[in-house]
Amino acid sequence: MPLTFTVDPVVDPALRDGLLELWTEVSNAGGAVGFVPPVTADDIRPALVKHLAAMAEGTHRLVVGHDEDGRVAAAAVLALNPHRLMRHWVWAYTVMVAPGLQGRGAGRALMEAVADAARALDGVEAVRLTCRGGLGLEHFYAACGYKEVGRVPDAIRVGPGDDRDDITMLLPLH
Repeated sequence: MPLTFTVDPVVDPALRDGLLELWTEVSNAGGAVGFVPPVTADDIRPALVKHLAAMAEGTHRLVVGHDEDGRVAAAAVLALNPHRLMRHWVWAYTVMVAPGLQGRGAGRALMEAVADAARALDGVEAVRLTCRGGLGLEHFYAACGYKEVGRVPDAIRVGPGDDRDDITMLLPLH
């Protein structure tokens, strides 16, 4: 199922609700997007509101993929770096693909759209992201061209006795 990607779409109630539904679905499927299942839309809403507020302020950019039916099926947030010495790279946050589309090329297409969106930003030369260890995500990102540039052992506590590495990945854009 091909996705249609848009950068900085107009945020209307349908998009807002679609992002909330996707984030909840991905979280409950075990996706490493800031939550541990089980979660409800009410659990996730405050984090989404923070992203939307940062987008309105111009510090975050949204890349969203819609499926053939117009459903929000993939999304990622690009955060501009506010530090004057680090404005040549951006963060990618909350990278998510609908669980039913995983393993079918949607994630790779999303990461290509993220890279294209970052390339379009003036002076941006790289995309940085972090991922949770223990899920093999670093291998997926490596297949998309990212290189592991750092790892903090046991930095993410998913639950009692379940600590995971925080892995930093970098994609040079040139």
